[in-house]
Amino acid sequence: QVQVVESGGGLVQAGGSLRLSCTASGRTFSSYAMGWFRQAPGKEREFAVAIRRSGITKYANSVRGRFTISRDNTKNTVYLHMNSLKPEDTAVYYCAAGLNDIDLMRDLTERDYNYWGQGTQVTVSS
Repeated sequence: QVQVVESGGGLVQAGGSLRLSCTASGRTFSSYAMGWFRQAPGKEREFAVAIRRSGITKYANSVRGRFTISRDNTKNTVYLHMNSLKPEDTAVYYCAAGLNDIDLMRDLTERDYNYWGQGTQVTVSS
């Protein structure tokens, strides 16, 4: 059974930083494509960042230059480093694992991923 578990959310002031972590079990971690989505209050869940099995990354325009995704396959963990946080980054952040590698040449959606975590709240105060 695949389990995806996020950690590291919290409250931070605007301009601050947070690091989210996510582990995925069930099969060899390096075989998963991983991603982070987020859902702000009253809005639909949206793509934020993704990382292929190879480590190649893709970012939404709204987070490019401020967020960095990385993976450590020896620790079965993907990280999301978030810098220069803004109040509009406030959302529940969801980690996702995909059985198939992802196509970075097109927009990514929830359908590109098979397994999801429960989400972790990130709140950025102004």
